[in-house]
Amino acid sequence: MHRLPAARLLPACVLFTASLLTATACTPGSGDASASAAAATRPDGSASTGTSTTLTAAQAQAALLTEADLGAPWVPTQGAATWRDGVLKARTTVPGCQRLLDALYSDEPLGAPTGTYAVTGFDDGNDSAQLRYQVLSQRPADVDRALAWLRTLPETCSRFTATTTRSGEQDVRVTALDLPDVGDARQGLRITFTSQQNTSDDSYDSYDYDEWDEGDGRNTEPTTALTLELAAVRVGSEAIALTEGAPGTLPPNVTAHAVQSGTQRLTDVRRSARVQA
Repeated sequence: MHRLPAARLLPACVLFTASLLTATACTPGSGDASASAAAATRPDGSASTGTSTTLTAAQAQAALLTEADLGAPWVPTQGAATWRDGVLKARTTVPGCQRLLDALYSDEPLGAPTGTYAVTGFDDGNDSAQLRYQVLSQRPADVDRALAWLRTLPETCSRFTATTTRSGEQDVRVTALDLPDVGDARQGLRITFTSQQNTSDDSYDSYDYDEWDEGDGRNTEPTTALTLELAAVRVGSEAIALTEGAPGTLPPNVTAHAVQSGTQRLTDVRRSARVQA
């Protein structure tokens, strides 16, 4: 993954986190994930999650995954991946599917936070992958409605076309993703963005006759611009949400491991919060 120059990290990071991170939290150069890539907030006002055990900002941040949870080669993020604007900033005319694209770009698969939330991010330079991880205090009914909507997408948005800002027209496919049996409710999705890339080759033997286009004299091959996995789990009155994306293929088993570890970490923090209450 190409990293943005230091002078451009601040605006990219603020955009990438969809207002969940503060500018200070996005400042590169520190190996401490809690200082450089994580932020936790408990909004002012009377917003309520309908529970007396709502996590504090500090407790929500304590429930975030860490660099140690993921292991090498994951490190605290250095800013927005280039594929966020390049691929996820997209439009479609297919009814209902624009909501999915908007949720992926804003990093809000469970909707805008209404209670305490914390967010962090990690980069895997070996695979140009990036993982975004959130802990939220939301009303259980609101989370369950969001999960129910996500559950419909492998059928209602199984395949559609989207026009991106920098990667042209993409064939988008949405399938269900199996998650570990954790939490009170959960849903996972795998989303792929694939384009048709024209390539020329002077070697006669290399032509694929099934995909040979006699009209323009070029060979057309499908290219996966982005593979994205999305997972959300409700744990009582809190929830975790993560997205992991990479050009081409994703590193194996990261989403499942993050869901398993993150749910356990959140469960432990909730238990401690009840004891302290």
